[in-house]
Amino acid sequence: MPTGEDKLFETPFVGVSDFRFDERVSEVFSDMIRRSVPGYGHVIRLSGLIAKRYSIPNTVIYDLGCSLGETTIVIANEVTTSGCRIVAVDNSEAMLKRARATTSGRLVNPQPIEWLCKDITDMSFEACSIVVLNFTLQFIAIEKREELLTKIRNSLVPGGLVILAEKVLHKDTKSQQSLTDLHHDFKRANGYSELEIARKREAIENVLVPETPSAHNARLIRAGFSEITEFFHCINFKAWMAVK
Repeated sequence: MPTGEDKLFETPFVGVSDFRFDERVSEVFSDMIRRSVPGYGHVIRLSGLIAKRYSIPNTVIYDLGCSLGETTIVIANEVTTSGCRIVAVDNSEAMLKRARATTSGRLVNPQPIEWLCKDITDMSFEACSIVVLNFTLQFIAIEKREELLTKIRNSLVPGGLVILAEKVLHKDTKSQQSLTDLHHDFKRANGYSELEIARKREAIENVLVPETPSAHNARLIRAGFSEITEFFHCINFKAWMAVK
C-alpha cells in the first residue's frame, strides 16, 4: 500500500485532543502501525486464515475499526465460503476514503465488501460468523466495551467467533516496565526518535486505554463466549479468538 513516512510527531501536538484518525494520519497510518506495533502483519495474516477456516455460508463477516482495510483485504482474499459478505466499518471517513482508494488491484477472487462510516457502538449487526476487532476495542470507552461485545455475541451464528487484538497491560509493575522499555526499543529500532516516542505517547495517552489480559478474558466470558483462545503474543500485544 503506498504510504507516506510517519513524521507526525516530529513537531509538538498542543494536546491529546489533537490526535485524530484524520487525513494526515490516514496518509502515514500504514507506516505508523508497522513501526509501532510488533507483529502487526502476523495478526492480520492470521486473522485471514482464521476467517477462512471458521466462516459460515450466507453470513456477514465484520471488520470493525477497519482503518485502511488491511484485515478486510486479507479476509476478502482468503475466504471462499459461499454467500459471505464482508462489511468493513470505521468512524473515520478519511481512513475509509483511503481504504477504498487503495483496494483496487489488491483483491484476488474477492468476496463483496461494503465500506461503512459508523460508530460501532451504535450499530445493529446482521447474522454473522466472524467479527474482527483488531486494535479497535482499546479506543472504545471502557464502560461501553462489554455492551458492544455482548451485542456482537448475540449476533453471531452458532460456531461464530470474534477475533480480538489489543495492546495490554500487566499487573506486575516490573514486568510492565520491562515490556514498555522493550516496546520503546522496538520503536527506536524502527527509526523513531526519543522525541517522537515521547510525543506520541503523550498524544494518545487518553485516547488508547489498554487493559490487562485477565480483564479481556473476564469480559469475553461475561459477554457469553464459551471458548477463548490466545493465538498471538508479542511484547505487550495479544490476540484472541473467542467462539460463541
